[in-house]
Amino acid sequence: MEQVNFQATDGVQLNGFLYKSNTKTKTVIVSVHGMGSNCFKNREVAIAKTSIQNGIDYFCFNNRGSELARYLKKTVNGKTEKILAGTCYGDALDGYYDVLGAILKAKELGYENIFVQGHSLGSTKVLYTYKKLKQDNHEILKNIKGLILLSLVDINAVMKAYLGDKLPYYLEFAEKKEAEGHLKYLMPSESFIHPISVKTYLRYLRDYKEIDIDDYNMVSIIDIPVFMRWGTDNEMTIYQPEELNQLVSEKINHNNKDINCIYGANHSYDNYEEELAKQIDEFVKLYNV
Repeated sequence: MEQVNFQATDGVQLNGFLYKSNTKTKTVIVSVHGMGSNCFKNREVAIAKTSIQNGIDYFCFNNRGSELARYLKKTVNGKTEKILAGTCYGDALDGYYDVLGAILKAKELGYENIFVQGHSLGSTKVLYTYKKLKQDNHEILKNIKGLILLSLVDINAVMKAYLGDKLPYYLEFAEKKEAEGHLKYLMPSESFIHPISVKTYLRYLRDYKEIDIDDYNMVSIIDIPVFMRWGTDNEMTIYQPEELNQLVSEKINHNNKDINCIYGANHSYDNYEEELAKQIDEFVKLYNV
């Protein structure tokens, strides 16, 4: 394992770890973590170990949404500044710069076959990035051999179900703070699943249709092999497992898909990391051509 430093495509300085197999492979999994998380989770380590044992390298990195709040450095035109980042203050659309930067770094390191993996909000960022790359007809698309989407969450639907008739109150609260110029103000703790700023709250629940999974309709853009998994224990979805599997499968119009649940697993796959890793490895080996 070695540390890799790189820049997001907008100049934010990021880093992660590259797990390397004993073979000179041209295939790598690029992993994007979710809200308030990082690249040190047991899930990441388990998938990495299984991958390298079977000749596939694994690159996980801390994107600008890692942890709850932190500072990062951003360099543009030779000038470096500190920016406030982390899940509390993050802008999910900026995930595009992080994910694309990591994919381009993998290509720079010599990898030709790249599988892009996300977990939770990381899956949303991967899906959004893939959509933008398709819109731009980006040349890196020829190197992306498959998507691995773990516990893809429809944040808008889940939060609307969670808050119910309280949602208008919290949106009004956030918009009042916005009008006062207090975008960094933290929302009341009961308004979201973790501490979150007014700015980020409004991005998720009011502004960003680009990252709104929209009852999982956004998965219809996927035209390459795709692996999708959810847990069944306290997973962040408004659907039952079998119902969700069928719903998503019907929206992806090709047969190169592996969509299922890991029964008993929670949103983080605690105690089911090895099983998840084995299933991901089987998918990658199938489409690593």
